[in-house]
Amino acid sequence: MSKGKESKPHIGIYGRRNNGKSSLINKLAGQDIAIVSDYAGTTTDPVKKSFEITGFGPVILIDTAGIDDTGELGKKRIEKTLALIKTVDLAILVITENTFGDFENMLIEKFQKTDTPFFIVHNKSDLVSLNDSINKKIASQTGTAVIEFDTIKAENLEKLIRLIKTTIPESAYTTPSLVGDLLSYGDIVLLITPIDIEAPAGRMILPQVQAIRDILDNDAVAIVLKEREVDAFLRKTKIAPALAITDSQIFTKADASVPGNIPLTSFSIVLARYKGDFESYVKGTPKISDLKDGDRVLLLESCTHHVSCDDIGRVKIPRWLTNFTGKKLEYDVVTGLDKLPRDIKEYALLVQCGGCVITRKQLINRLKPATDAGVPVTNYGMAIAYVQGIYERAISPFVGNKQSSADYL
Repeated sequence: MSKGKESKPHIGIYGRRNNGKSSLINKLAGQDIAIVSDYAGTTTDPVKKSFEITGFGPVILIDTAGIDDTGELGKKRIEKTLALIKTVDLAILVITENTFGDFENMLIEKFQKTDTPFFIVHNKSDLVSLNDSINKKIASQTGTAVIEFDTIKAENLEKLIRLIKTTIPESAYTTPSLVGDLLSYGDIVLLITPIDIEAPAGRMILPQVQAIRDILDNDAVAIVLKEREVDAFLRKTKIAPALAITDSQIFTKADASVPGNIPLTSFSIVLARYKGDFESYVKGTPKISDLKDGDRVLLLESCTHHVSCDDIGRVKIPRWLTNFTGKKLEYDVVTGLDKLPRDIKEYALLVQCGGCVITRKQLINRLKPATDAGVPVTNYGMAIAYVQGIYERAISPFVGNKQSSADYL
Protein backbone atom coordinates (compact mmCIF):
# COMPACT_ATOMS: atom_id res chain seq x y z
CA MET A 1 0.00 0.00 0.00
CA SER A 2 1.45 3.31 -1.05
CA LYS A 3 0.71 6.71 0.33
CA GLY A 4 0.33 7.79 -3.25
CA LYS A 5 -0.91 11.36 -3.42
CA GLU A 6 -1.93 11.47 0.25
CA SER A 7 0.55 13.87 1.84
CA LYS A 8 -1.11 13.86 5.28
CA PRO A 9 0.72 12.15 8.15
CA HIS A 10 0.18 8.38 8.10
CA ILE A 11 -0.33 6.62 11.42
CA GLY A 12 -0.30 2.83 11.49
CA ILE A 13 -2.08 0.89 14.27
CA TYR A 14 -0.37 -2.43 15.02
CA GLY A 15 -0.85 -5.31 17.41
CA ARG A 16 -2.33 -8.75 17.89
CA ARG A 17 -5.81 -9.77 16.83
CA ASN A 18 -8.66 -8.62 19.04
CA ASN A 19 -6.53 -6.07 20.89
CA GLY A 20 -8.99 -3.32 20.01
CA LYS A 21 -7.05 -1.63 17.22
CA SER A 22 -10.21 -0.80 15.26
CA SER A 23 -11.96 0.50 18.38
CA LEU A 24 -8.98 2.75 19.07
CA ILE A 25 -9.19 4.17 15.55
CA ASN A 26 -12.91 4.87 16.01
CA LYS A 27 -12.22 6.76 19.25
CA LEU A 28 -9.50 8.85 17.63
CA ALA A 29 -11.80 9.62 14.71
CA GLY A 30 -14.81 10.31 16.87
CA GLN A 31 -16.88 8.12 14.56
CA ASP A 32 -17.26 4.49 13.55
CA ILE A 33 -14.94 4.24 10.58
CA ALA A 34 -13.41 0.82 11.34
CA ILE A 35 -15.29 -2.46 11.73
CA VAL A 36 -15.32 -3.65 15.34
CA SER A 37 -16.03 -7.24 16.33
CA ASP A 38 -15.46 -9.56 19.27
CA TYR A 39 -14.04 -12.10 16.83
CA ALA A 40 -10.27 -12.09 16.33
CA GLY A 41 -9.09 -11.33 12.80
CA THR A 42 -11.94 -9.05 11.67
CA THR A 43 -9.46 -6.72 9.97
CA THR A 44 -7.90 -8.85 7.21
CA ASP A 45 -5.94 -6.26 5.22
CA PRO A 46 -4.54 -2.80 5.94
CA VAL A 47 -7.33 -0.24 5.59
CA LYS A 48 -6.66 3.49 5.23
CA LYS A 49 -9.05 6.03 6.69
CA SER A 50 -8.69 9.78 6.21
CA PHE A 51 -10.10 12.13 8.83
CA GLU A 52 -9.15 14.86 11.29
CA ILE A 53 -8.01 14.18 14.84
CA THR A 54 -9.47 16.93 16.99
CA GLY A 55 -6.67 19.02 18.36
CA PHE A 56 -4.12 17.70 15.90
CA GLY A 57 -5.29 17.91 12.29
CA PRO A 58 -5.91 15.75 9.20
CA VAL A 59 -4.25 12.34 9.16
CA ILE A 60 -4.46 8.96 7.50
CA LEU A 61 -5.00 6.23 10.11
CA ILE A 62 -4.25 2.70 8.94
CA ASP A 63 -5.94 -0.28 10.56
CA THR A 64 -3.75 -3.36 10.10
CA ALA A 65 -4.34 -7.10 10.39
CA GLY A 66 -3.31 -8.84 13.59
CA ILE A 67 0.40 -9.57 13.79
CA ASP A 68 -0.45 -12.99 15.27
CA ASP A 69 -2.68 -14.06 12.36
CA THR A 70 -2.54 -17.75 11.43
CA GLY A 71 -2.68 -19.99 8.37
CA GLU A 72 -1.45 -19.32 4.85
CA LEU A 73 -3.72 -16.31 4.38
CA GLY A 74 -2.65 -15.07 7.79
CA LYS A 75 1.00 -15.14 6.74
CA LYS A 76 0.19 -13.04 3.70
CA ARG A 77 -1.74 -10.55 5.84
CA ILE A 78 1.22 -10.28 8.21
CA GLU A 79 3.53 -9.64 5.25
CA LYS A 80 1.30 -6.75 4.16
CA THR A 81 1.20 -5.38 7.69
CA LEU A 82 4.98 -5.46 8.00
CA ALA A 83 5.55 -4.00 4.52
CA LEU A 84 3.36 -1.05 5.50
CA ILE A 85 5.79 0.03 8.22
CA LYS A 86 8.06 1.56 5.58
CA THR A 87 5.33 4.04 4.63
CA VAL A 88 3.97 5.27 7.96
CA ASP A 89 5.16 8.34 9.84
CA LEU A 90 4.13 7.04 13.25
CA ALA A 91 3.31 3.58 14.60
CA ILE A 92 1.04 2.88 17.58
CA LEU A 93 1.53 -0.58 19.05
CA VAL A 94 -1.59 -1.81 20.86
CA ILE A 95 -1.27 -4.41 23.63
CA THR A 96 -3.77 -5.82 26.15
CA GLU A 97 -3.78 -7.85 29.36
CA ASN A 98 -0.11 -7.00 30.03
CA THR A 99 0.89 -9.27 27.15
CA PHE A 100 4.20 -8.33 25.59
CA GLY A 101 6.27 -10.96 23.83
CA ASP A 102 7.81 -12.10 20.57
CA PHE A 103 5.16 -10.51 18.33
CA GLU A 104 5.62 -7.12 19.93
CA ASN A 105 9.40 -7.38 19.95
CA MET A 106 9.36 -8.26 16.24
CA LEU A 107 7.24 -5.20 15.44
CA ILE A 108 9.48 -2.91 17.47
CA GLU A 109 12.53 -4.28 15.66
CA LYS A 110 10.85 -3.39 12.35
CA PHE A 111 9.98 0.09 13.63
CA GLN A 112 13.56 0.73 14.68
CA LYS A 113 15.02 -0.64 11.45
CA THR A 114 12.95 1.81 9.38
CA ASP A 115 13.40 4.73 11.81
CA THR A 116 9.66 4.75 12.48
CA PRO A 117 8.75 6.59 15.71
CA PHE A 118 6.31 4.66 17.88
CA PHE A 119 4.68 4.39 21.26
CA ILE A 120 2.65 1.70 23.01
CA VAL A 121 -0.99 1.72 24.10
CA HIS A 122 -2.17 -0.74 26.75
CA ASN A 123 -5.77 -1.05 25.59
CA LYS A 124 -8.87 -2.43 27.32
CA SER A 125 -7.55 -1.20 30.64
CA ASP A 126 -11.13 -1.18 31.92
CA LEU A 127 -10.87 -4.98 31.93
CA VAL A 128 -7.22 -5.49 32.94
CA SER A 129 -5.13 -2.54 34.08
CA LEU A 130 -1.48 -2.13 33.21
CA ASN A 131 0.79 -3.89 35.66
CA ASP A 132 3.42 -1.55 37.06
CA SER A 133 6.28 -4.04 36.73
CA ILE A 134 5.27 -4.87 33.16
CA ASN A 135 5.09 -1.16 32.41
CA LYS A 136 8.62 -0.59 33.73
CA LYS A 137 9.94 -3.62 31.87
CA ILE A 138 8.44 -2.45 28.55
CA ALA A 139 9.67 1.12 29.04
CA SER A 140 13.16 -0.12 29.90
CA GLN A 141 13.24 -2.57 27.00
CA THR A 142 11.85 -0.28 24.32
CA GLY A 143 12.77 3.20 25.54
CA THR A 144 9.34 4.50 24.67
CA ALA A 145 6.16 5.60 26.40
CA VAL A 146 3.32 3.27 27.41
CA ILE A 147 -0.13 4.76 27.89
CA GLU A 148 -3.20 3.10 29.41
CA PHE A 149 -6.42 3.39 27.46
CA ASP A 150 -9.88 1.97 27.25
CA THR A 151 -12.25 2.59 24.38
CA ILE A 152 -15.32 2.64 26.62
CA LYS A 153 -14.61 5.69 28.79
CA ALA A 154 -11.68 7.01 26.72
CA GLU A 155 -10.49 9.00 29.73
CA ASN A 156 -6.95 9.22 28.38
CA LEU A 157 -7.98 10.36 24.90
CA GLU A 158 -6.46 13.82 25.25
CA LYS A 159 -3.25 12.34 26.64
CA LEU A 160 -3.15 9.95 23.68
CA ILE A 161 -3.54 12.80 21.21
CA ARG A 162 -0.79 14.78 22.95
CA LEU A 163 1.46 11.73 22.64
CA ILE A 164 0.73 11.58 18.92
CA LYS A 165 1.67 15.25 18.63
CA THR A 166 4.95 14.87 20.47
CA THR A 167 6.00 11.57 18.88
CA ILE A 168 5.21 12.10 15.23
CA PRO A 169 8.12 13.84 13.43
CA GLU A 170 7.55 17.40 12.34
CA SER A 171 8.60 16.42 8.81
CA ALA A 172 5.43 14.34 8.53
CA TYR A 173 3.16 17.39 8.50
CA THR A 174 5.41 20.25 7.43
CA THR A 175 6.47 20.84 3.86
CA PRO A 176 10.06 22.00 3.26
CA SER A 177 10.79 24.31 0.37
CA LEU A 178 11.90 22.98 -3.01
CA VAL A 179 14.11 25.93 -3.93
CA GLY A 180 13.27 28.61 -1.38
CA ASP A 181 16.74 28.60 0.16
CA LEU A 182 18.18 29.54 -3.25
CA LEU A 183 15.89 32.54 -3.77
CA SER A 184 15.51 36.09 -2.51
CA TYR A 185 12.45 38.33 -2.63
CA GLY A 186 11.47 39.14 -6.21
CA ASP A 187 13.92 36.73 -7.87
CA ILE A 188 12.92 35.42 -11.26
CA VAL A 189 12.96 31.67 -11.92
CA LEU A 190 12.74 30.33 -15.46
CA LEU A 191 10.85 27.05 -15.80
CA ILE A 192 11.49 25.27 -19.09
CA THR A 193 8.65 22.83 -19.65
CA PRO A 194 8.34 20.84 -22.87
CA ILE A 195 4.84 19.85 -23.91
CA ASP A 196 5.19 16.35 -25.30
CA ILE A 197 3.47 12.96 -25.31
CA GLU A 198 4.19 12.44 -21.61
CA ALA A 199 2.58 15.72 -20.52
CA PRO A 200 -1.03 15.21 -19.33
CA ALA A 201 -3.55 16.71 -21.76
CA GLY A 202 -4.52 20.20 -20.63
CA ARG A 203 -2.32 20.01 -17.54
CA MET A 204 1.26 20.20 -16.36
CA ILE A 205 3.15 17.39 -14.68
CA LEU A 206 3.19 17.47 -10.88
CA PRO A 207 6.86 18.52 -10.35
CA GLN A 208 6.27 21.58 -12.52
CA VAL A 209 3.17 22.54 -10.55
CA GLN A 210 5.01 21.98 -7.26
CA ALA A 211 7.88 24.19 -8.41
CA ILE A 212 5.55 27.02 -9.44
CA ARG A 213 3.78 26.97 -6.09
CA ASP A 214 7.06 26.85 -4.16
CA ILE A 215 8.46 29.81 -6.09
CA LEU A 216 5.32 31.86 -5.43
CA ASP A 217 5.32 30.86 -1.75
CA ASN A 218 8.85 32.29 -1.48
CA ASP A 219 7.80 35.66 -2.97
CA ALA A 220 9.66 35.07 -6.21
CA VAL A 221 8.48 35.16 -9.82
CA ALA A 222 7.96 32.08 -11.99
CA ILE A 223 8.19 32.41 -15.76
CA VAL A 224 7.07 29.27 -17.60
CA LEU A 225 7.88 28.64 -21.24
CA LYS A 226 8.64 25.85 -23.69
CA GLU A 227 12.20 25.02 -24.69
CA ARG A 228 11.98 26.56 -28.15
CA GLU A 229 10.99 29.93 -26.65
CA VAL A 230 13.98 30.31 -24.30
CA ASP A 231 16.46 31.93 -26.70
CA ALA A 232 14.00 34.53 -27.98
CA PHE A 233 12.71 35.30 -24.47
CA LEU A 234 16.16 35.95 -23.01
CA ARG A 235 17.24 37.97 -26.04
CA LYS A 236 14.13 40.18 -26.13
CA THR A 237 13.65 40.76 -22.40
CA LYS A 238 17.31 40.92 -21.28
CA ILE A 239 16.14 39.24 -18.07
CA ALA A 240 18.80 37.35 -16.10
CA PRO A 241 16.94 34.74 -14.02
CA ALA A 242 18.27 33.82 -10.58
CA LEU A 243 17.68 30.18 -11.46
CA ALA A 244 16.53 28.07 -14.41
CA ILE A 245 14.84 24.69 -13.99
CA THR A 246 14.33 22.41 -16.96
CA ASP A 247 12.84 19.07 -17.76
CA SER A 248 15.70 16.56 -17.65
CA GLN A 249 14.95 15.23 -21.11
CA ILE A 250 15.92 18.54 -22.72
CA PHE A 251 18.97 19.23 -20.55
CA THR A 252 21.26 19.62 -23.57
CA LYS A 253 18.97 22.15 -25.25
CA ALA A 254 18.51 24.10 -22.00
CA ASP A 255 22.26 24.06 -21.34
CA ALA A 256 22.87 25.63 -24.76
CA SER A 257 20.12 28.23 -24.34
CA VAL A 258 20.69 29.35 -20.73
CA PRO A 259 23.88 31.44 -20.25
CA GLY A 260 26.53 29.77 -18.13
CA ASN A 261 26.35 32.41 -15.40
CA ILE A 262 22.73 31.45 -14.66
CA PRO A 263 22.33 28.41 -12.34
CA LEU A 264 20.59 25.58 -14.19
CA THR A 265 19.12 22.36 -12.83
CA SER A 266 16.16 20.08 -13.48
CA PHE A 267 12.83 19.31 -11.85
CA SER A 268 14.03 15.80 -11.12
CA ILE A 269 17.20 16.99 -9.40
CA VAL A 270 15.20 19.50 -7.37
CA LEU A 271 13.05 16.59 -6.20
CA ALA A 272 16.17 14.51 -5.55
CA ARG A 273 17.34 17.06 -3.00
CA TYR A 274 13.84 17.69 -1.65
CA LYS A 275 12.98 14.12 -0.74
CA GLY A 276 15.70 11.76 -1.94
CA ASP A 277 19.09 10.73 -0.57
CA PHE A 278 20.92 13.54 -2.33
CA GLU A 279 24.38 12.82 -0.94
CA SER A 280 24.15 9.18 -2.00
CA TYR A 281 22.99 10.30 -5.45
CA VAL A 282 25.99 12.61 -5.77
CA LYS A 283 28.34 9.79 -4.80
CA GLY A 284 26.60 7.19 -6.94
CA THR A 285 26.00 9.03 -10.21
CA PRO A 286 29.66 9.04 -11.40
CA LYS A 287 29.65 5.25 -11.02
CA ILE A 288 27.81 5.19 -14.34
CA SER A 289 31.25 5.42 -15.95
CA ASP A 290 32.29 2.20 -14.18
CA LEU A 291 29.53 0.00 -15.63
CA LYS A 292 30.75 -3.12 -17.44
CA ASP A 293 29.33 -5.58 -19.94
CA GLY A 294 26.68 -7.74 -18.33
CA ASP A 295 25.99 -5.35 -15.44
CA ARG A 296 22.38 -5.10 -14.37
CA VAL A 297 20.72 -1.72 -13.75
CA LEU A 298 17.55 -1.29 -11.67
CA LEU A 299 15.19 1.55 -12.56
CA LEU A 300 12.61 2.45 -9.89
CA GLU A 301 9.58 4.27 -11.29
CA SER A 302 7.99 4.72 -7.89
CA CYS A 303 5.23 7.07 -8.97
CA THR A 304 3.43 4.71 -11.40
CA HIS A 305 2.77 7.40 -14.01
CA HIS A 306 1.05 6.58 -17.28
CA VAL A 307 3.48 4.72 -19.55
CA SER A 308 4.03 6.18 -23.01
CA CYS A 309 5.63 4.51 -26.02
CA ASP A 310 8.88 6.44 -25.44
CA ASP A 311 8.81 6.36 -21.65
CA ILE A 312 11.76 7.97 -19.89
CA GLY A 313 12.36 5.17 -17.40
CA ARG A 314 11.74 2.17 -19.59
CA VAL A 315 13.08 3.44 -22.89
CA LYS A 316 15.07 6.67 -22.85
CA ILE A 317 17.32 6.24 -19.81
CA PRO A 318 18.31 2.66 -20.76
CA ARG A 319 19.10 3.90 -24.28
CA TRP A 320 21.16 6.83 -22.99
CA LEU A 321 23.07 4.68 -20.49
CA THR A 322 23.85 2.06 -23.11
CA ASN A 323 25.00 4.65 -25.63
CA PHE A 324 27.09 6.52 -23.06
CA THR A 325 28.86 3.47 -21.63
CA GLY A 326 29.08 1.48 -24.85
CA LYS A 327 28.38 -1.61 -22.73
CA LYS A 328 25.82 -4.40 -22.98
CA LEU A 329 23.71 -3.72 -19.91
CA GLU A 330 20.68 -5.54 -18.51
CA TYR A 331 17.74 -3.52 -17.16
CA ASP A 332 14.96 -4.21 -14.66
CA VAL A 333 12.13 -1.69 -14.22
CA VAL A 334 9.97 -1.79 -11.09
CA THR A 335 6.90 0.42 -10.72
CA GLY A 336 5.22 1.67 -7.58
CA LEU A 337 6.57 0.12 -4.39
CA ASP A 338 6.49 -3.45 -5.71
CA LYS A 339 8.98 -6.09 -4.61
CA LEU A 340 12.25 -6.27 -6.50
CA PRO A 341 12.61 -9.15 -8.98
CA ARG A 342 16.02 -10.16 -7.60
CA ASP A 343 18.43 -9.54 -4.74
CA ILE A 344 19.62 -5.91 -4.58
CA LYS A 345 23.26 -7.06 -4.60
CA GLU A 346 22.81 -8.33 -8.17
CA TYR A 347 22.58 -4.74 -9.43
CA ALA A 348 25.52 -2.56 -10.36
CA LEU A 349 23.43 0.64 -10.27
CA LEU A 350 20.02 1.82 -9.08
CA VAL A 351 18.29 4.71 -10.85
CA GLN A 352 15.39 6.24 -8.87
CA CYS A 353 12.70 8.51 -10.31
CA GLY A 354 12.03 11.91 -8.75
CA GLY A 355 9.35 10.45 -6.51
CA CYS A 356 6.96 13.36 -6.97
CA VAL A 357 3.89 11.57 -5.53
CA ILE A 358 5.52 9.48 -2.81
CA THR A 359 6.88 10.65 0.52
CA ARG A 360 10.47 11.18 1.56
CA LYS A 361 10.24 8.28 4.01
CA GLN A 362 8.96 5.94 1.31
CA LEU A 363 11.72 7.00 -1.04
CA ILE A 364 14.52 6.77 1.53
CA ASN A 365 13.37 3.31 2.59
CA ARG A 366 13.16 2.31 -1.07
CA LEU A 367 16.82 3.25 -1.51
CA LYS A 368 18.04 1.91 1.84
CA PRO A 369 18.62 -1.74 0.78
CA ALA A 370 20.88 -0.50 -2.02
CA THR A 371 22.83 2.01 0.08
CA ASP A 372 23.22 -0.58 2.87
CA ALA A 373 24.56 -3.09 0.34
CA GLY A 374 26.96 -0.57 -1.24
CA VAL A 375 25.08 -0.47 -4.54
CA PRO A 376 25.50 2.99 -6.19
CA VAL A 377 22.26 4.97 -6.48
CA THR A 378 21.35 7.86 -8.71
CA ASN A 379 18.29 9.78 -9.80
CA TYR A 380 16.65 10.11 -13.22
CA GLY A 381 17.65 13.75 -13.66
CA MET A 382 21.17 13.33 -12.30
CA ALA A 383 21.82 10.28 -14.49
CA ILE A 384 20.58 12.14 -17.57
CA ALA A 385 22.73 15.17 -16.76
CA TYR A 386 25.75 12.92 -16.29
CA VAL A 387 25.47 11.10 -19.62
CA GLN A 388 24.82 14.42 -21.38
CA GLY A 389 27.97 15.99 -19.96
CA ILE A 390 26.36 18.68 -17.83
CA TYR A 391 26.29 16.95 -14.44
CA GLU A 392 28.48 19.47 -12.59
CA ARG A 393 26.38 22.39 -13.78
CA ALA A 394 23.13 20.61 -12.93
CA ILE A 395 24.03 19.94 -9.29
CA SER A 396 26.02 23.14 -8.66
CA PRO A 397 23.02 25.16 -7.37
CA PHE A 398 22.85 22.70 -4.47
CA VAL A 399 26.51 21.92 -3.75
CA GLY A 400 27.83 25.46 -4.20
CA ASN A 401 29.45 27.13 -7.16
CA LYS A 402 32.96 26.43 -5.86
CA GLN A 403 32.15 22.92 -4.75
CA SER A 404 32.05 19.92 -7.09
CA SER A 405 30.64 16.45 -6.62
CA ALA A 406 34.12 15.30 -5.66
CA ASP A 407 33.72 17.13 -2.34
CA TYR A 408 30.99 14.67 -1.41
CA LEU A 409 33.22 11.64 -1.98
